[in-house]
Amino acid sequence: MHADPSLSRTLPSYDATACRTLMRGGSKSFFAASLLLPAKVRAPATALYAYCRVADDEIDLGEHPALAMRQLKLRLDDVYAGRPQAIEVDRALASVVHRFHIPRALLDALLEGFLWDACGRSYETLEDLHDYAARVAGTVGAMMALVMGTREEAALARACDLGVAMQLTNIARDVGEDARNGRLYLPHQWLREAGLDPQAWLSAPRFDEAFASVLRRLLAAADALYERAEHGIAALPRACRPAIHAARLVYAEIGRELERRGLDSTAQRAVVSGRRRLALLARATSAAVIAPRAAGLRLPVLPAVQFLVDAAAGAAPVGQAPKRSLDDRVGWVIELFERQAAQRVLR
Repeated sequence: MHADPSLSRTLPSYDATACRTLMRGGSKSFFAASLLLPAKVRAPATALYAYCRVADDEIDLGEHPALAMRQLKLRLDDVYAGRPQAIEVDRALASVVHRFHIPRALLDALLEGFLWDACGRSYETLEDLHDYAARVAGTVGAMMALVMGTREEAALARACDLGVAMQLTNIARDVGEDARNGRLYLPHQWLREAGLDPQAWLSAPRFDEAFASVLRRLLAAADALYERAEHGIAALPRACRPAIHAARLVYAEIGRELERRGLDSTAQRAVVSGRRRLALLARATSAAVIAPRAAGLRLPVLPAVQFLVDAAAGAAPVGQAPKRSLDDRVGWVIELFERQAAQRVLR
């Protein structure tokens, strides 16, 4: 990739303003939180947020998803050629991908995941669901890790683990809303093992113990990935640990709230209260001064995200990457998922 010097420093002011406007409209809470991000990270994080939001809308809400996908791919061609089209989010994205050496493979995978959504793709096994979550969420972790200067394979793998775990939690929380929109993300194999026919259930969603057992399995799968991601926190500088730990705690708490509600997400969405979030943030902050888990623990890369880790790790020599911490990735990831979930309610 050859960066255009005009794109290598900061976002043009008008593009940055447009991206902030998109973010403010999509998530007021993230807009407020973004004001606390380091200035050098705030603009690129906002640009990526804005691009993902626009691309998701164009593919998922348009009448012709495949056509929207082709158009977005052509626009990415121009972004990576250093001559983005006169579209504000594209110009902002170009600044980010050239400055931080974000490989095209990550954005192509993200768009592919959006297209899977629009096409109503189903998932037979947990591994199939991991493939989906890797695209719509693992890519986010990988891209933001690159923005913050992290290209070490183990750290990238843990960033992807956290993104996939969050997406699994998101799926468990939104089962009812997704079903009302004709979508079912739960592994069909698990449903059949619980005595449920996937298509029959989707036609007439209902909650019972059999269905609860499937959600219980999904939350357990998410918790296993949260555990893996927590080991990655130990590899971060002390100042970076609180935000990452907060992301892990706050999003995992959605699963705990689901459990407190008897795992019934068919009629309502589990929400973590503001008071509980503050308590978890305080816990995460205090964790910064507590000895973390061993950073040297070797964990295998989740097969579904291996291609993301490979692409991100080879994006650029470490010496070319600006020094950034990982903490800012967290709030952005959480709020992107929340925006997507809230948007599904309106469809």
